[in-house]
Amino acid sequence: MLPRSITRRRIAVMGALAVAAGLSLSACGGDDSAGTDTAAPAPSAESTLAKLVPENIAADGKILIGSDASYPPNESVDPANQKIVGWEVELGEAIAGKLGLKADFQNAGFDTIIPGIQSGKYELGISSFTDNPEREKVVDFVTYYNAGVSWATLKGNPQGVDPDNACGKKIGVQQGTVEVDDIKARSEKCVKDGKPAIEQVVRKGQTEVNADLVSGKIDGMLADSPIVGYAIKQTGDKLEIIGQMYDAAPYGFAFAKTSGTFKDAVMGALKELMADGTYTKILEKWGVQDGAITTPVINGAGG
Repeated sequence: MLPRSITRRRIAVMGALAVAAGLSLSACGGDDSAGTDTAAPAPSAESTLAKLVPENIAADGKILIGSDASYPPNESVDPANQKIVGWEVELGEAIAGKLGLKADFQNAGFDTIIPGIQSGKYELGISSFTDNPEREKVVDFVTYYNAGVSWATLKGNPQGVDPDNACGKKIGVQQGTVEVDDIKARSEKCVKDGKPAIEQVVRKGQTEVNADLVSGKIDGMLADSPIVGYAIKQTGDKLEIIGQMYDAAPYGFAFAKTSGTFKDAVMGALKELMADGTYTKILEKWGVQDGAITTPVINGAGG
């Protein structure tokens, strides 16, 4: 299965080495304090990581981040103030803070974000991207979470949906996600076996898919596991998960191939957040701690 889909400025790799020279002073008598060691304190982890951020990204003090804010609880628009919120948003803000920058989240269609990273419209993509070999051909990733695919129906599964045999059923998925490829493959198998195809209802945003299921316009849906779990809570248990989660794979922050040491800076900041407990607190706040990882890596698709 293929995972969930693929900078304002062109990112140039700019490496700089700062060399500090120590001066040796010899006193001709008198004051013993003349030879006292006055070396500057070691730089903090944050300041060291900040030096890995390419100058053209750090120049305006912020990171331009492409994100599809229709995927609660990962990212969504708060109707009260129209701000983008979610656990991935909070994690992105914490990482930016470690680098001495602000996180500037830009709401975008999911399938436009990776092209936007490639073109220079965004400097980073944070939008539940599954890190897979196909996407690694065009962008780089730093992994930060582990998620699988889950199915859901109305409570009681009134239409008798079976994820392994959904032939003839009306199933909803979000545009541009891994689930589109998943349901397409399942439908093709139905036809090959002489059964009716799955009626695939593809919506621009996941919240539209959720609404379709609650209103009975579709028989079932599939999405990333934390998304389905949150949808069930938000709809007052009108929905339920059917079957088992499958195809667990890492989420990754997405970077342009030309981002140089920027991904090293972000991975270092993420490790700091894991070490100081911030990462765990954010996940627990949003109830998605089951997908926590302990060791982020660059391009962790493993294939």
